[in-house]
Amino acid sequence: MAKVTILGGGSWGIALAVLLEKNGCDVTIWSALPKEIEMLKENHEHPMLPGVMLSEKMVFTTDDEEAVTDKDMIVMAVQSSYTRSTAKRLSPLIREGQVIVDVAKGIEEGSLMTLSQQIKQEIPQADVAVLSGPSHAEEVAREIPTTIVAGATSRKTAEFVQNLFMNEVFRVYTSPDILGMELGGSLKNVVALAAGIADGLGYGDNSKAALITRGIAEISRLGIAMGGKAETFYGLTGIGDLIVTCASMHSRNRRAGILIGQGKTYEEAMAEVKMVVEGVYSAKAAVELAHKYNIEMPIIEQVNKVLFEGKDAALAVKELMLRDRKVEITDTWED
Repeated sequence: MAKVTILGGGSWGIALAVLLEKNGCDVTIWSALPKEIEMLKENHEHPMLPGVMLSEKMVFTTDDEEAVTDKDMIVMAVQSSYTRSTAKRLSPLIREGQVIVDVAKGIEEGSLMTLSQQIKQEIPQADVAVLSGPSHAEEVAREIPTTIVAGATSRKTAEFVQNLFMNEVFRVYTSPDILGMELGGSLKNVVALAAGIADGLGYGDNSKAALITRGIAEISRLGIAMGGKAETFYGLTGIGDLIVTCASMHSRNRRAGILIGQGKTYEEAMAEVKMVVEGVYSAKAAVELAHKYNIEMPIIEQVNKVLFEGKDAALAVKELMLRDRKVEITDTWED
């Protein structure tokens, strides 16, 4: 029986804890927040996943050493803004070669590092992998069929992660392209804000399809320039994750975008959603990366102006529509 710890008591971490426990793993759930652990211990249920009961066999703890000592796999499921501080805090307790799987998504402002890069910087002795793809906690916890990707620097680690997570309702592929997976997972949250803003403005399916399609074009341009593989952006962790995040009401980024499109500030929208809206945290970093690599990302540029410069959302859409004429497919005309 594999010993696994979930770092973080949010809905995604808890959904994965339920899945791993059903797969036969010995599961520990850790949080830095004593109230969160007490709530899980007492109720054996997460408030965002009503009706999904946590096994009596699960261990709940705030003790760092208990959480990470002698574990086969550690799942990093903390809020992205706390990834670095959590990794730094636990680093002295992590053994050489410890498999740590990051399941959150984001890019750090300032350093412009992905989450796995932050973990590796703080815990250089760890074997850092990622798990990403079109997957809402609410559906995974209810055993709705889901397909996702395990990324790692070695085939052995990727297959180890694949084997622990995979079952008849949770299909896991493997990939060596950790960077591409993380960029797709982070940047799609910014495009999902744009999709939500369009919904909030009362626009329709045509607008949504355009944002998804041109959004993945922006993401892939940047990702390929940074060293990611093109097929990653047109796979599960690219277009797949983008579609589900732009289209589903489970998506906190889309929900926040809807509120912004209706006239709320991003602070007001985040307060109403009552969950972390990762796209807000990744938006500035995305623009900085676009400038660094000289990549044109008009959708993400406009999202930043709406979020942080008070730009009218309808005007932002109008400016996107009135940009200079472009070609979609670059090729030689027969005439």
